[in-house]
Amino acid sequence: MWRYSGYLLLLLFLFSCGEQKSRVPNFELSEEFKNYWYTGEAEITSYELEQARYGEIRKGEAVLIYVTEDFLPEEQVKANSQNDRNISVLKLNSTKKFITGIYPYNIMQSCFYPLNGEQHALKLSASVQEWCGQVYMQLNNRRKFEISSHSYFQGEADQNLDLKQVNLENEIWTRLRVDTENLPVGEFEMIPSFEYLRLSHKPIKAYSAFGEYFTDEELNIYSVEYPELNRVLKIYFSRSFPYTIEKWEESYPSGFGENARILTTKAVKKQRLKTDYWNKNSNNNLPLREKLELN
Repeated sequence: MWRYSGYLLLLLFLFSCGEQKSRVPNFELSEEFKNYWYTGEAEITSYELEQARYGEIRKGEAVLIYVTEDFLPEEQVKANSQNDRNISVLKLNSTKKFITGIYPYNIMQSCFYPLNGEQHALKLSASVQEWCGQVYMQLNNRRKFEISSHSYFQGEADQNLDLKQVNLENEIWTRLRVDTENLPVGEFEMIPSFEYLRLSHKPIKAYSAFGEYFTDEELNIYSVEYPELNRVLKIYFSRSFPYTIEKWEESYPSGFGENARILTTKAVKKQRLKTDYWNKNSNNNLPLREKLELN
């Protein structure tokens, strides 16, 4: 009986959200990187958000959650146990919440970036929920980028397509945390963020882009411009490890038809903490939201 009960407890442990530490990969990561990211904790940062939508700026909140995990390369999901075939990834879950008039928007994007030296994210996903409906997109990186998209909008309902492997805007947010010297610069092709593609109803494809990486007195800045989309993204992050993201700006036409005008979405850091948030699901843990200044 004791052995049976012990086995059940082990299963519960393995299938929890994030109990086990991610296995440190053999890929040459610095000791500084390993000491920061392989502690069994996530890095959570809250941001004050000004979101452009329907030709106006909306107040809201954004959160970036980074954590290392073991990833199953075939199924392309989080591994529940350690195995030599697993791939260690730096996962980013990014969320936004804001109000448009009477109804709310909730946006979440996920990126699973490999820490074994591979070039591109292994998987991306994004969902947008608001009172009119919801949309969902997913990319699986196999021999090509396999993309599926589902939407309540006419002409976008259910799409499945394969694209060649190019730079992904969604992966930039993890790449700069791993290797700032490996960010794409100059002219290249890039698939814009899934959030942007769905909110703007643009075709899912790679667009011509121009990237720059430079510094000011306090921060590193990575900028990518899409001439065809009249869109610019700037990410501001710390000049030394762990290259924390302090703010970002995103400018593109917002509104309808001839009334559309260039507006700039802005997010500025409020608070940051490292914690095993998956174990902080009690009402007693609500003060941690206060520390992050989350409503």
